[in-house]
Amino acid sequence: MYFTSRSLENNRRNLWFHEFWEDDFNCRLPHSDRGSLTPKCGAGRERIGRDSPYEQEGKVQFVIDAVLAMAHGLHSLLGEACPGGGLCARMDPPDGRRLLAHIRRVAFNGSAGTPVTFNENGDAPGRYDIFQFQGGNGSGTYRAVGQWVQGLRLRAEEMDWGANTTAPPPSVCSLPCGPGERKKPVKGVPCCWHCELCGGYRYRADPLTCLPCPAHLRPTPNRTACRPTPVLRLRWGDPLAAVPLALATLGLTATAVVLVTFVKHHETPIVKASGRELSYVLLAGIALVYAITFIMVAEPGVGVCALRRLFLGLGMSLTYAALLTKTNRIYRIFEQGPASQLFITFALSGLQLLASALWLLLRPPHALVDYEMGRTADPEDARGVLRCDMAEGGTLAGLAYALLLMVTCTVYAVKARGVPEAFNEAKPIGFAMYTTCVVWVAFGPIFFGAAQSAERVHVQTATLTLSMSLSASVPLGLLYAPKVYVILLHPERNQTRRPRPDPAP
Repeated sequence: MYFTSRSLENNRRNLWFHEFWEDDFNCRLPHSDRGSLTPKCGAGRERIGRDSPYEQEGKVQFVIDAVLAMAHGLHSLLGEACPGGGLCARMDPPDGRRLLAHIRRVAFNGSAGTPVTFNENGDAPGRYDIFQFQGGNGSGTYRAVGQWVQGLRLRAEEMDWGANTTAPPPSVCSLPCGPGERKKPVKGVPCCWHCELCGGYRYRADPLTCLPCPAHLRPTPNRTACRPTPVLRLRWGDPLAAVPLALATLGLTATAVVLVTFVKHHETPIVKASGRELSYVLLAGIALVYAITFIMVAEPGVGVCALRRLFLGLGMSLTYAALLTKTNRIYRIFEQGPASQLFITFALSGLQLLASALWLLLRPPHALVDYEMGRTADPEDARGVLRCDMAEGGTLAGLAYALLLMVTCTVYAVKARGVPEAFNEAKPIGFAMYTTCVVWVAFGPIFFGAAQSAERVHVQTATLTLSMSLSASVPLGLLYAPKVYVILLHPERNQTRRPRPDPAP
């Protein structure tokens, strides 16, 4: 090395070399004014690095390379400016811009044996040695396993990853997020994040964003997209439909048997005594109450929803209007004929029909899919519910007038409870109304207490239709079953009794 070969004999031109010599060898030269150094130097026979603890500064190689780069640049500029050799006028002084351009184009091996070049910005390329600490328990050492010179050159086979493994451990701040998870950046650390699940009805729209699915959709199991929510329909074979339908079918069959029996024995005393016209109207109302079950179970549509509004309360209104007319007639001892009784009955039930028609005109019916009703905490259980636009309030509105007639009829039945048992049908009507009130009192808690779920509408439909069929079965069983029993099984009791002649005086 050049500097270690310098001595007092061959480096006399450097005025400060004597001071360095005294500091490096910790001795005093002749004619030196540094009296603090007691030993005298050995007449310049010492050698730098051999007789002293000299270590070259680590940055010296860069100084050497910089000087060499300047020299190579000047030599290249000289060859361009003075092709004939030697110095010429163009080099006195040299053009600084041209010299810089030549320096940036130099390429040679530096003092450490590594290439010296410059990039387009005039910077030397980065050069790094890569070390790995190998070993442990205080006895480990750093071992060179590669370098970075305009690219990574790693000797993976020389690297140590611990016992029983040759694979490198993951070297990332955060692992990739799984399906349905978004990246939640860590504040101040742009390359790190937390993975957050897109919960509820949200899906991952992009790696950083969760968005809610539209009302009619729910997220896929991996929460990467949205899919249609299944629609729940009440089908004819479902248990919540089969039981009401079976009861309604039995009721319609029984009503038809009673009607045929009354028509066939139209002129018999029992039929006449029961009020034939009102009996037929009452049977028509009972049949309508049973028939509404089929409309309530049918799949909602514009036509089905319109029929529900029209007939939901009509059958009950017709039934209780006829019963109210009978009860009122008994209580007040009306003497009007059948025409008057029919007029009162149709007038009372006509109000229900008129209100239903106005409702249809003012607010046309339609079917809808209610996704909010079937919305659950777990999207996998979510369902849309196909129903008519008539909710719980609309159902009560359709039944309100019929229930009012029922209560009024019950009040008159209470007032007529003192009528002699043989007088008309006061006692059976009263007992029928008491029983009907019990049915509808039990209906309320079940109807409004149904759990909030996709099946709530179906439970309410089953409760409503069963209550209506039971309320229709009460007058059918208490008022008509005894008459049919006598007509069919004891016809001898259905004969006009002739008055006995007075005994001879």
